[in-house]
Amino acid sequence: MTKRFSPGQLILLAITGVLAVIWLAPIAWAVATSLKPEADTTRLPLTWFGSEVTLDAYGLVLGTGGIVKWAINSTVTAVIVTFLTVLFSAMAAYGFARTRFQGQRVLFVAILAGIMVPPQVLIAPLFAEMVTLGMVDTWWGIILPQVAAPVIVYILYKFFQGVPPELEQAAFVDGAGRWRVFFMIVLPLSRPVLAAVAIFTFITTWNNFLWPFLVSTDPNTMTLPVGLANVVQGTFGVRYAQIMASVVLAGLPLLIIFVFFQRQIIRGVAHTGLAGE
Repeated sequence: MTKRFSPGQLILLAITGVLAVIWLAPIAWAVATSLKPEADTTRLPLTWFGSEVTLDAYGLVLGTGGIVKWAINSTVTAVIVTFLTVLFSAMAAYGFARTRFQGQRVLFVAILAGIMVPPQVLIAPLFAEMVTLGMVDTWWGIILPQVAAPVIVYILYKFFQGVPPELEQAAFVDGAGRWRVFFMIVLPLSRPVLAAVAIFTFITTWNNFLWPFLVSTDPNTMTLPVGLANVVQGTFGVRYAQIMASVVLAGLPLLIIFVFFQRQIIRGVAHTGLAGE
């Protein structure tokens, strides 16, 4: 049986297709440019394909650009930030959702206020704090300020409110403590939303440019976006094929993550209860 589309659905499909082409065109151009010989990247009129398809730009970038070192730095930073953010955010969210303590309302309002404050506003005081603590050009100087994530706390708080309290009460009756209930019952039940926020946090940390750019001037601690901005363009000048090859290599890990974990992302968004808000 063939499915018939209404005129409204056809219009929406056409608009979606146009937007997809607009979104994909720059990516396709970057890939095409990275596969051209360097001389063809500035030849007029511009064409999608060069005189030949070559991987020379990728070889030069991987051999002399330091991109492997920056990619390792980004991976280490993103993994540690993701782990600490998910752990501490889950603990804070569970505390707000399941316990009552003095000053709880004030602290929760502070969490909500943190969501509304643009991160750029905190750059100056955070940098001054890192200077005072001697953490400039260190791993912890890059990592720790990115761990605080009020929006993740709120998302997990909303999810924990939907967990049936009877499961926790049954564990308490059996003699389990609060920490054991949290780690053995609540967290396993929260795998979909934890996976989703972990993926979002990893992607955000990997793409973060402003804070690592300000706090890191040592090439040995630079993350991939900072390294590409500070070193690649200064080294390669206007060698567009090598610049585009660097960009493609920088975005490839995120594409792989999305391809393999898109189901977890969708399930996590659905489980948060925020999709319709």
